[in-house]
Formats: sequence, structure tokens, C-alpha cells
Amino acid sequence: MDVPSEMKALLLVGDGYARTPSASALEAMEPYVQPGVIAVPPPGQGQVLIKVSLASINPSDIAFIKGQYGQPRVKGQPAGFEGVGTVVASGEEPYPKSLIGKRVAFATGVSNWGSWAEYAVAEAVVCIPLLDTVRDEDGAAMIVNPLTALAMFDMVKQEGEKAFIMTAGASQLCKLISGLAREEGFRPIVTVRRDEQIALLKEIGAAHVLNEKAPDFKAALREVITAEQPRIFLDAVTGPLASTIFDAMPKRSRWIVYGRLDPDPTVIRQPGQLIFQHKRIEGFWLVEWMRQIRDRRGLAVMEAQQRFSDGRWSTDVTAVVPLAEAMGGVPAELAKPNGKVFIKP
Repeated sequence: MDVPSEMKALLLVGDGYARTPSASALEAMEPYVQPGVIAVPPPGQGQVLIKVSLASINPSDIAFIKGQYGQPRVKGQPAGFEGVGTVVASGEEPYPKSLIGKRVAFATGVSNWGSWAEYAVAEAVVCIPLLDTVRDEDGAAMIVNPLTALAMFDMVKQEGEKAFIMTAGASQLCKLISGLAREEGFRPIVTVRRDEQIALLKEIGAAHVLNEKAPDFKAALREVITAEQPRIFLDAVTGPLASTIFDAMPKRSRWIVYGRLDPDPTVIRQPGQLIFQHKRIEGFWLVEWMRQIRDRRGLAVMEAQQRFSDGRWSTDVTAVVPLAEAMGGVPAELAKPNGKVFIKP
């Protein structure tokens, strides 16, 4: 395949990290990325060049372009962590050139050549050759949410309790976890912000769905926790909501933080619970998990593909926005509930 010398991309405006936190919503693209034309990057040692078919937008992408992720921005480089496309070139060994011509799910990681572009560079070792039965929409969202779902549900199973709690219950990630839980007889307790989300989430596997905006939320939460005794809390939100949930949970509970959708301060209401009730607070980052389970990663990847292929999992799509229209179109589409937004070069 002929590779052009230049490509269109959405380029980072900021550099490094932001000094002050901001909300998780993307109010506009202009402060953070701008459209541009840059040289197509050559893949380095152990890397491949991918012609992007579809790029995903995750909460981690929004945090990153705002300078609030655990990885510094590089001004002038393309944004976007995840996507699907065809491998068109490879760098030098140690990895073989057998990926050339294959459709792969990829994560850009530390390459600094993001997926919101016509071409992206990724480490060959983290590219996933896709089954023909996997849609592009599922392939573009194959790594961040599905592998996180499998990893965190495994943590739930290891704890030995059937009930567990999740914030951001209507997110794609929590829907995937709820599906896993339903299959194996676990009982997710999830929080949402809209009543219209309750029925859908119960249908796909949630045992309890609580609207955090309801006037009786705290009373309902304590009633459910008393009945179910959940000891795992998977939290994408933090802030006052998470503080309330953790305070109400029983002894030996684990609060696992993997996102920060609420920029408000997160207060530990009863620090003594950490001492006398043996409660724990910890973080989860998919990158670290993938490093730790190198020998089992292939099994997790194949399970995710099989679930998308046979219909047990499916990516809910809000919109596919052309790259040329992304500056104006993406924020409005992200503001809609329940589904994922993609960028198509």
C-alpha cells in the first residue's frame, strides 16, 4: 500500500500537564486540539504504522487532551489513544512483519502518535489482529473498555463476594461488566444520573440501579448496602458521590479508583474506617495490568473478541464523526448519554 508523505490529524494544543483540574465534559475542542497537516510518522523499532479506519473517544482521551492524565501531552502531536485500522508498514525487528496488511485493534500508548489522524504509530506487541466477525466499531473500542472490564471483574471474583458497586453505571465499561456479572450470577449495584437509564441497566444485568440525583439516594444506598454487603467498589467518578458510597460500605471494603469524572474534592469522611474497619483505597490503570499479565493477555483478548463476535457484547454507538467535522461535531455528540463517539478519518 502506498503511504503518503503527509496526513490530516487533530493536534494537541497544550504541552505537559495542566496546572488546574477541570470538568470531565468536553465543552469545546479548540482549547485542546486543532486540525492540521503533518508528516506521516515512520514506525520505529518494534512499531507499526496503521492506516486508521475508526478512532475511539474515551474519558481517558478527554482527560489527556486537557492535561489531566497520567501521561504528559506533546504539543503538535495527534491525540487519541485507541482505534482500528490496517497495518501498512513496520519498523525494525524484534517483532516480525507479519502484521502488515492485517486489520488490527491498537492502542498508541507512549508512541505519541495518536489515533485521531489518518495514520497512527503503535507498538506491534499491543496490536490485536481482529477476527472477521468483529465490527470496526467494536474493534476501535476493543482494548480500553473490554480488557478493563475483564480485569476488574476478575478482581470482583477473586474477592469472593457476589455483590459489588459501580459508579457511572450507564458507561460502556459498566455495561460490559454488568453483562459478565449476569452470566456468572453476580449482583452489580450501579449509580446513574437519569431515571431513563434504570430499566436498560437492569435488563443487561444490574441488580440495583440508583439515581444519585434522587432525593432519597442516600437512604436507598444504605438500604441496598445493608442487604447486599458489597465489598468491592469500582469507581470512575470520585468526588462527593464516591465519598458517600465508601462511607456506607461494610468492613474490609476495597475502593478501586480508575477515573475522575468529578473534579470536586474527594473527602475521606471517616479516616478511622481505614484503621479499624480495614477498608482500602487503591487505583487501577489498564497499562499496568497489561504489563503484569503478559502471559495471560492473549486469553483475555480472544475472550473479548469472541464476546463481540457472538453478540454477548456490543458497542453502543452514539455517532461516527468524520475527521473533517470533528472540531464542531464531537462535543455535542459526547454530551448525549449512553453510547460511544468515534472519529472517522
